[in-house]
Amino acid sequence: MGVGLGSVLIKLGGLSSDSDQVSVESIVLVVGLLCVCILIGHLLEKAQWINESVAALLIGLFTGFIILLKTHGKSSRILQFDEDLFFIYLLPPIIFNAGFQVKKKHFFRNFMTITMFGAAGTLISFCIISFGAKLLFEALDIANLELRDYLAIGAIFSATDSVCTLQVLNQNETPLLYSLVFGEGVVNDATSVVLFNAIQKFDLSQINSMIVFKFVGDFFYLFLTSTLLGVMIGLLCAFIIKRLYFGRNSADREIALMILMAYLSYIMAELFNLSGILTVFFCGIVMSHYTWHNITEQSRVTTMYGFETMSFIAETFIFFYVGMDALDIEKWRLVSSSPWKPIGASAILLGLVLIGRASFVFPMSYLSNLAKKSKNDSKLKLKQQVTIWWAGLMRGAVSMALAYNQFAKSGHTSQEPGNAIMITCTITIVLFCTVVFGSLTKPLVRSMFPRSNHQDIMVSSEPSSPNSSLTLPLLADRLESEGGDIVFSIKVLSNPTHTLHHHWKKFDKSIMRPVFGGK
Repeated sequence: MGVGLGSVLIKLGGLSSDSDQVSVESIVLVVGLLCVCILIGHLLEKAQWINESVAALLIGLFTGFIILLKTHGKSSRILQFDEDLFFIYLLPPIIFNAGFQVKKKHFFRNFMTITMFGAAGTLISFCIISFGAKLLFEALDIANLELRDYLAIGAIFSATDSVCTLQVLNQNETPLLYSLVFGEGVVNDATSVVLFNAIQKFDLSQINSMIVFKFVGDFFYLFLTSTLLGVMIGLLCAFIIKRLYFGRNSADREIALMILMAYLSYIMAELFNLSGILTVFFCGIVMSHYTWHNITEQSRVTTMYGFETMSFIAETFIFFYVGMDALDIEKWRLVSSSPWKPIGASAILLGLVLIGRASFVFPMSYLSNLAKKSKNDSKLKLKQQVTIWWAGLMRGAVSMALAYNQFAKSGHTSQEPGNAIMITCTITIVLFCTVVFGSLTKPLVRSMFPRSNHQDIMVSSEPSSPNSSLTLPLLADRLESEGGDIVFSIKVLSNPTHTLHHHWKKFDKSIMRPVFGGK
């Protein structure tokens, strides 16, 4: 009660020996600042140039600056960064909610394009950034790094920020772009993490064709098994809830089971060294398609808003902490003797990120358009291709976590200047991409794709996500809305009896839904 903010900040800077008291005060201050982020984000909701992620990041920067002043340059952080905190606790609710809320019709209709962008495109970007950085860094004598470090740099800066994509693209205004950019972002993050882990595992001192083939084989194995694990756990949850019907006695049990099994899918994937990102994403899709329809109406409302709330809090905390950690004086002190090196390295890596993304977005968009022969298949126009390229330039918490894993130990940068340069480069690029690219994406989308009444009608008929049905006054109106969408879906398909979508609907209706439930 009698402790002022200034004394709290000084204690958080490390001048107090009472670690328990500092921990409590840290949590209090973090929670209070997250409330401030939410309030300011609400006030900026209608702003065209500033979104909530940028606002949280700027608040984190301001907080770090205040702590830096109060501690006389000793610290700028309230809590110590830990990549386990990010990967185990913060990322799962974000990715699960994205799969739970995604408009599945748009996602699976463009699944091949999304996979091509997210997997093959990430590999192309990885190669360009890795070998481009090696050539330029060695030519300019910027950092003394090993081959493993350069390959890790490729994986780090190939990881797009799918969290920021949720903030700057609206699923209802631009459903096609949202499904493409975010779907690619999820596959991209999973691919980048798999690449990063493979780099740490393989012996790079003797590279040969067998290692390359084993690397590719491990990648496809992780991709398929991670997806299957998420689907299996989602189906298991749907089967249990359908057969036992917890809602007759207690709605909280079925809600708790959904939350725990969703998190179980992620933890099991990490336990088996698979991609938890892919697993929990597809688990969310399966739960929204089957499990969500097996629970009571009250539980549907609770789960929809509960998952969205947990995701929102995790997103806000991530951007707040990235902003605050950017002013960590330890990293900048190590590179202060030669400030041009981190500046030059940041400029080189940012240029490689731009080139690496353009090198696959536009050629693969062209190939995707060639494969779409039906008149009803929506081809990617140049405006959409530019937007996909631009929206995928943002780098965020995944890049930060991987950079800390490679170039720092226990949250502290080692005394090697090369490692300090790479940490500061990552922070600089994340800040620049989030603030500049993130702020410009929303006005870019609005200027290139103005909303129309026709678009609003099409969007309002999309029931693929739980969120869309709950915008109606009564939850019971969902059935009527979904019935109309079935007609709409059939009309937009040419020769529906010969499409993969039609065969899947027949299989889903005759075999899957009687066993696992659904609408």
